[in-house]
Amino acid sequence: MRTVFAQPGYRRLWSARTVSQAGDVFATVALTLLVFDLTGSALGVSAVVFAEIVPVLALAPFAGTMVDRLPRVAVMVAADLWRAVLAASLLLVGDDVIAVYAIAFGLSTGAVLFNPAANSALPTLVKDEELVAANSGIWTAAVLSQIALAPLAGILYVALGAAPAFGINAASFALSALLLIGLRLPATPAPTHRHGFFADAAAGGRLLLADPLLRALGAGQLLAALSAGATSALLVVLARDHLALPPSGYGLLLGAIGVGAVLGPFLLTRLVSDPRRPAFVFGPYVLRGVVDLVLATFTALPLALISLALYGMGTSSGAVTFNSLLQTNTPADARGRIFASFDVFWQLGRLISLLVGGLLAAAIGIQAVYYLGGVLLLLAAAIGWHGARAHSATQGDAQGSE
Repeated sequence: MRTVFAQPGYRRLWSARTVSQAGDVFATVALTLLVFDLTGSALGVSAVVFAEIVPVLALAPFAGTMVDRLPRVAVMVAADLWRAVLAASLLLVGDDVIAVYAIAFGLSTGAVLFNPAANSALPTLVKDEELVAANSGIWTAAVLSQIALAPLAGILYVALGAAPAFGINAASFALSALLLIGLRLPATPAPTHRHGFFADAAAGGRLLLADPLLRALGAGQLLAALSAGATSALLVVLARDHLALPPSGYGLLLGAIGVGAVLGPFLLTRLVSDPRRPAFVFGPYVLRGVVDLVLATFTALPLALISLALYGMGTSSGAVTFNSLLQTNTPADARGRIFASFDVFWQLGRLISLLVGGLLAAAIGIQAVYYLGGVLLLLAAAIGWHGARAHSATQGDAQGSE
């Protein structure tokens, strides 16, 4: 970790992402509470989630192609400035729920461009063997921001309303853009515009389908989203209906996940020599799948807290190793399209999971949701492991032919 933070380019990217993520915490809490106050219904709040998912599903393939065609720093700066303007506009139209939905859509559109560009830029700032530490630094900062700032955002909303949170978010995007303006990427991928915009977008899809490892990672991402979308959203139902906990007990469960999520990357970088090995990429799926099965079967609170702490560790360490493996095995000039495709897999799976999970919980019970979630995660691990072995075999055959 000290090695990557010693590099000015990484420090600048890390600072920009950490600042904007901290602002997002304030905005997310305030936006949720504001929409609930304006509509008085859970359906109204769900519509915000829908407004954030739709741009990813509709625009990500084209956004990824733009990231691969244009200077990635310029894409990130433009996305930040766009989001700063939209976040500031909430100060003026925050009492109009339709305008709030439209702005949530616009903010998500900016993220569709920013996230693939940031994930594509990171491998050019550090060495391959430093990617795990670099991703761990960004992930840990995001988790700590959420743990520390979410309660403060709630207090701020109660005391002063939504406006201060939206102002903080707008300022965070502006500061992120200012930091990124000075970022210089040492390596620039070759332009991909020889065959036209739509041909380049299609080429990204063919690359994803043709590569065994990328294909397996994509399937794993989709299956994990199909599991986690429902189990995360319905944890409060599990706490009440299955574990028989009061509202404060739900807070304990969330706290256990947070503690595990902070510890995961720290232990990963301290105790594991090569975290990008398949066991450390797909093993967290197994851990999380087993936790879902345990939560569905047993009702003891201490066991649930320990299990969810392990779940948090698996989620955070798995995200770090997954991202690092994806960055390492994707050609530099195609990273924008590949990362945008994985955003689509995640949000599509999350949307389906929320819809199916809610219906399943109502028809059969919350335990069925967690049993199904556990099975999906174990299946994701099996598919990912098979794809990693096929990739290794392909590489071995290629080296043998040389």
